[in-house]
Amino acid sequence: MIELQHLSKRYGSGKKSPPVVALQDLTLSVPQGSLYGLLGPNGAGKTTALRILCTLLAPDSGTVTVGGLDALLNPRGVRRLLGYVAQEVAIDKILTGRELLQLQGDLYHLPRAQRDGRIGDLIELLGMAEWIDRRCGTYSGGMRRRLDLAAGLLHNPSVLVLDEPTVGLDIESRAAIWQVLRQLRDQGTTVLLSSHYLEEVDALADQLAIIENGTVIAAGSPTALKAALGGDRVTLRVREFSSEEEARRVQGLLQGCAGVRQVVINQSQGFSLNLVIEHDNVVEQLRRQLAEADLPVFALSQSRPSLDDVYLQATGRTLMDAELAVAGSRDAKAERQQNMR
Repeated sequence: MIELQHLSKRYGSGKKSPPVVALQDLTLSVPQGSLYGLLGPNGAGKTTALRILCTLLAPDSGTVTVGGLDALLNPRGVRRLLGYVAQEVAIDKILTGRELLQLQGDLYHLPRAQRDGRIGDLIELLGMAEWIDRRCGTYSGGMRRRLDLAAGLLHNPSVLVLDEPTVGLDIESRAAIWQVLRQLRDQGTTVLLSSHYLEEVDALADQLAIIENGTVIAAGSPTALKAALGGDRVTLRVREFSSEEEARRVQGLLQGCAGVRQVVINQSQGFSLNLVIEHDNVVEQLRRQLAEADLPVFALSQSRPSLDDVYLQATGRTLMDAELAVAGSRDAKAERQQNMR
């Protein structure tokens, strides 16, 4: 249903500062009627890819096809197929929810009877009856997000594109949106959503792609990607992890152990170590080797591989560490700009 081929996009001219590479040779294929997830940290290029798909942004190179239509040559035709729910909710605070949906329906040139019938269906589907006739300025974050989703679904699109649909929502609102997305998929709508919530993509997606630095680094079903790792995941800490230097010393020690596939330092959890092991016997071997090096285990947990382990295997760091790196880079940039002033 959706084909993105070799997309590249840069921001900035490079005259005063180097251009920012948002996408580089990104290729993605979304089957019709599937619920497809884009997983990656903030700044990975997810929003840029979705904006290009929705004809809101032109790529520097590459092709975009939706339902057999070329989005670069026939953007109007592609827009008729798409419903887009952006990351930032844009709602008029003066209008009621119903009035906003009526305005949205008029912008789609829907006949009044069709428009009002569709609004009634969406009010029931999204559980909005109790508050839909209140002014939008009184809505909670969860209410605003449901209304935004209703606006994207009003014209009954073949493809629904959502950018971080549940950011900042409470558990109840998130569960309600998850249920609606599953219903839409079951009814034949192709749903493409971006998220940096591992559990969200794992719970919802039939297929997913992990994006890092503007390119796809892994793709497939959540089950297949986790199964491909093999073995179990182990997270451990020893008392001597007071610095990254100590963690790297222990990392080097464990990398030589038989049955250990990968050892990565997880800075977001006090320089703990994440390992993928081939079988349970490796755990006792790790304990003995650390004890012989006078590094007793302070904490250890063992579990089946998760999507975070898939991300770790592909990038050498956890998704949380990737988020922290992006946040640190932004803080450093803001500090430099402040100093220049």
